[in-house]
Amino acid sequence: MERLSRLWNWILWMIFFMAGFYIVFTGGRRFWMGDLQAMIHEGKASVQRVCQREFARCLYPGLFLEYAEEDILPFSDWYIKRVMEMHPLYRLQYGAKQTGGMENASTYEMLVSGGVHDENELDEHGEEYDVEALAQAENEKALEKQTEKEQEQQKETEQTEEEPVKEEPAAITAGTIYNMEELSDFEFLFENFYTMDKTTTISPADLNAETLLSMDMSIDKEVEGPQILIYHTHSQEGFVDSVPGDNSTTIIGVGEYLAQLLREKGYDVMHVTSVYDLVDGKLDRNEAYTKAQAEISAILEEYESIQSVIDLHRDGVAEGTRLVTEIDGKTMARFMFFNGLSRTKKNGPIEYLYNPYIQNNLALTLQLKLMSEQYYPGLARNIYLRSLRYNLHLSDKALLIEAGAQTNTLQEMLNTMEPLSDILDKVFDP
Repeated sequence: MERLSRLWNWILWMIFFMAGFYIVFTGGRRFWMGDLQAMIHEGKASVQRVCQREFARCLYPGLFLEYAEEDILPFSDWYIKRVMEMHPLYRLQYGAKQTGGMENASTYEMLVSGGVHDENELDEHGEEYDVEALAQAENEKALEKQTEKEQEQQKETEQTEEEPVKEEPAAITAGTIYNMEELSDFEFLFENFYTMDKTTTISPADLNAETLLSMDMSIDKEVEGPQILIYHTHSQEGFVDSVPGDNSTTIIGVGEYLAQLLREKGYDVMHVTSVYDLVDGKLDRNEAYTKAQAEISAILEEYESIQSVIDLHRDGVAEGTRLVTEIDGKTMARFMFFNGLSRTKKNGPIEYLYNPYIQNNLALTLQLKLMSEQYYPGLARNIYLRSLRYNLHLSDKALLIEAGAQTNTLQEMLNTMEPLSDILDKVFDP
């Protein structure tokens, strides 16, 4: 009985083997017609095709992250793939994929995304941004850097406390002054001072620190008429304690305080409070930049004395995120300088959004960022680079500033305008 059972098992295995052999070498599509050469050729091609794909997937899994296997395999390929699964390398790769050990394409996109986006803005594919997720990623990165810096400072303090105390003159707290050798390193400059949106790109030639820092960004205070113009493309941006209907508690009120501080420093400032983001009383930002461009361009033609144009915004972040730091005992909202490059990563320069002042815009934001790091460390976030233009072509000293967010209080925003006005003054009147 036992011999009969073994014989029966052997017969079944032979049948299975022959069936598999037939499937491999014919693909299940050809009955035996005596065409041995065609059968062998097709079998070799099928084996080679599956082996090449699966070996490549085992050795270079990263090449296959962006591709989903949605195609239906021929039965011969399916059979060979099942055999391949017994190979140790294939099993290792297959197991890692099943348990989530490898990052897929969507995870990669989440890791490299970040920055600020308008609530109604669309990405390059015409889809809405997940504003909170992108902003949260950028802010968490900034928070990690800030935490690392605080830990280093705490470590230095502890080491100092262990040493004998020496009486020394009180020193003024200062930030970091970067030397030209550091700033001339493109990777160092980009890593420490910029956040770039995935829609655009920038080259070392565009971010040449020596060139950007040598450009004159000063303003002539002796010119009669307004010298600085402040406006708000998104005039309806408010804060956690803004009062509905009271513009003095929104970004407009913050802009007026900045204008007042700059006037005290000797500048003639025009503050434009026009509304560009309401249509029939409802929030609509689809044509806000176009409407703002028309009015601001007309004002610039009328007042040739205006040398700098500042578009003051506030950011939009996740409700649990607060962009704050403390300086001289005051809680302040952190701010960010913004550059539009009129260039996409996919198609290059955007001709219909031509901006002759891209280098000037980059020079101004870099000079302001370095000044902020020197006098108010931790207050300015990284400069944000984006693909479009954002009306930064209106002046060679055009600025787009994202100050705080909807989670900040009005007082935190007003507090921030004090160091911001000082930084602007240090660059405009060195």
